[in-house]
Amino acid sequence: MDSRDLLIGNINDGIDTTQIGDNSNKSILSRGCDPEMGRRAIKLLPPVLGNPEMVSVTNDDDFITELQRKKWSVILFAPGACRYDAVKLPIPGSRLQTTGWGLAEYRNLVRKHQGEDINIVETTDERQIVPLLRKALEISKES
Repeated sequence: MDSRDLLIGNINDGIDTTQIGDNSNKSILSRGCDPEMGRRAIKLLPPVLGNPEMVSVTNDDDFITELQRKKWSVILFAPGACRYDAVKLPIPGSRLQTTGWGLAEYRNLVRKHQGEDINIVETTDERQIVPLLRKALEISKES
């Protein structure tokens, strides 16, 4: 079992049997740093979150494009990105304009494009992804 399998297992640990409503009218943009984990999360998470649209990106060109493309219900900073920030390292996938950025700068960027009321989810613990996203989707406006 590789480390990605362990991380996906941790996400699974956070899934409970609570029924979730229909969130197919909502959307989640995830900024992470591992494309394979992003692909796996996109397959795993929407069904347990009420089927919101979910897009995962791992570089700032794509992240900025997605922030400008539409109004998202929730922005997720994936656990790997949060772990980089926790130890004061730049989040991988930066570009010239975002070199050296941590989560504080990314939050400002998100609010600039999505508004002050955007729900931002951050955690270093994969087991918290599902509960935190469910809560954020519950309180978000339709997007």
